[in-house]
Amino acid sequence: MPRAGLTRDGVVAAGADLADEIGWAELTLARVAESVGVRAPSLYKHIAGQADLGRRVAALAFDEAADAMGSAIQGRAGVDALGAAARALRDFVLGHPGRYGATLGARAVPGDADDPVAAAAARGLEPLRSVLRGYDVAPDDEVHALRALRSIFHGFATLQSAGGFQYATDVDDSYEWLIAFVDHGLHGMARPRVEDGAS
Repeated sequence: MPRAGLTRDGVVAAGADLADEIGWAELTLARVAESVGVRAPSLYKHIAGQADLGRRVAALAFDEAADAMGSAIQGRAGVDALGAAARALRDFVLGHPGRYGATLGARAVPGDADDPVAAAAARGLEPLRSVLRGYDVAPDDEVHALRALRSIFHGFATLQSAGGFQYATDVDDSYEWLIAFVDHGLHGMARPRVEDGAS
């Protein structure tokens, strides 16, 4: 039975849920249409096609990951905020591997004010920017630090999601070790403090 009142947001949410269930690589418009009870051509009333669906699922995932990390770091600073953001991101990736898969390689379209990825991707970095404020990272180093944080925690989470860790050592213990490692590195890269009275 067709779903009444289908909207673009509804189609995107259905696509994201289905991607989590069957895997991002298996997601097609036909399968999304089947999941919402319409024929595939009916989806074109709401989205422009497969690529548009993918970009909108990616934007949704960026937003949801940002919400998860942002909530986790509330009232925290330093290593507490770093750990909370890292754990929230990993939980999101493990809990939503399909929709998170849509973010891989999703890039903003230059000059396209309606591009759904641009604002969402930027928003997805805001919790990590907040974490970095607790480490006194030099402004010129912020982009490097953001890339490092995203690469490290994204890399671990996606490897774990794909079953990439085979050693018997507890994966959670390894993640906590990684958080401590990053904390140590950020402290080492922080701007040196000038003592009062120093010339």
